[in-house]
Amino acid sequence: MLIEFFYELRDGGLKPSVTEFLTLLEAMDAHVPGMSVDNFYYLARASLVKDERLFDRFDRLFAHYFDGIEMLGDDPQTAIPADWLERIQQLDLTEEQKQQIEAMGGWDKLMETLRKRLQEQNERHAGGSKWIGTAGTSPFGAFGFNPEGIRIGQDGSRHRRAVKVWDRREFANLDGEQEIGTRNIKMALRKLRQFAREGEAQELDLAGTIRSTAKHAGQLNLKMRPERHNAVKLLLFFDVGGSMDDHVATCETLFSAARAEFKHLEYYYFHNFPYEGLWQDNRRRRTNQKSTWEVIHSYGHDYKAIFVGDATMSPYEIAYPGGSVEHWNREAGAVWLQRLLEAFPKAVWLNPEPRQRWEHVPSIRMTRELMADRMHAMTLDGLEQAIAALGD
Repeated sequence: MLIEFFYELRDGGLKPSVTEFLTLLEAMDAHVPGMSVDNFYYLARASLVKDERLFDRFDRLFAHYFDGIEMLGDDPQTAIPADWLERIQQLDLTEEQKQQIEAMGGWDKLMETLRKRLQEQNERHAGGSKWIGTAGTSPFGAFGFNPEGIRIGQDGSRHRRAVKVWDRREFANLDGEQEIGTRNIKMALRKLRQFAREGEAQELDLAGTIRSTAKHAGQLNLKMRPERHNAVKLLLFFDVGGSMDDHVATCETLFSAARAEFKHLEYYYFHNFPYEGLWQDNRRRRTNQKSTWEVIHSYGHDYKAIFVGDATMSPYEIAYPGGSVEHWNREAGAVWLQRLLEAFPKAVWLNPEPRQRWEHVPSIRMTRELMADRMHAMTLDGLEQAIAALGD
């Protein structure tokens, strides 16, 4: 049965690997989920789904395979607005009135009619007998009555007559425009990995040991090799203070994930825009700055750079000497950013501000131009686009 489920997931676009499927089978053999369907659901999802954005698709495929729930697809027309199902009143009928209401005529008729309603309906309905709504005798909706219907948007059963429950799914809002979390960032940053073996040979080379032992007629001949690690080198430049105070948690999440993924990681802070000095300790930013020239000459061109900031400031801070709000900068911020980009050509800018604001803030437009449009939103999709740009 689970083999068919595996192929159902692959056909549905999840693409779990054979190794992941075998992991699920091993957990089943070890009786990890016990006899609980809920435990099996969470085990299967943890084993077979690598991206939170696919949880909703997994939910629907799981329900379709194990419960026989009809798949209605991803058409936006199948999304039911929440206000259609808002509880304003509920229908209470006498037993005699209930007996006068006829069922629609079976599962196939119910599903066919539901599809039609989703395509045709464009407003809220209440108290009727046809449309998706509330407090009526329609087969579709909440807080009403029908001898054979599909309950939608109601938190619990009232008459115990629904043949199916089709509520909004828990993970429907996990899409590419959601803010990033530590695990999301780690999954995206892993696409930058370039593994190499360098340094002293301290790790057992099992395959090499077996081959060497076999060549020596079974006499054990241990082979060692350098540890395998991520060879990518990364520079992080964080804007701090001012309007970036609203995004501290997001920046901390990015920093935490990057430190866990990269052995070669260096980081520096700036305020609003990089100038002639950068720092690594915000408590000593005025007394222990490092020359930007020194940073440029301390790291090779093979380092990839990620600038993190909302780019929201006075345009003078970018374009003019003396434009900085904190000190007198002898050269414009744009000059220093250009020097950094020449030193580290593989560079992107992550902006935590909503993308819809970008065109309305002059300093963001200026920064995007300086970055040759390599500015990306700090969302799941934006981070993946940035990682793809760094890997090109």
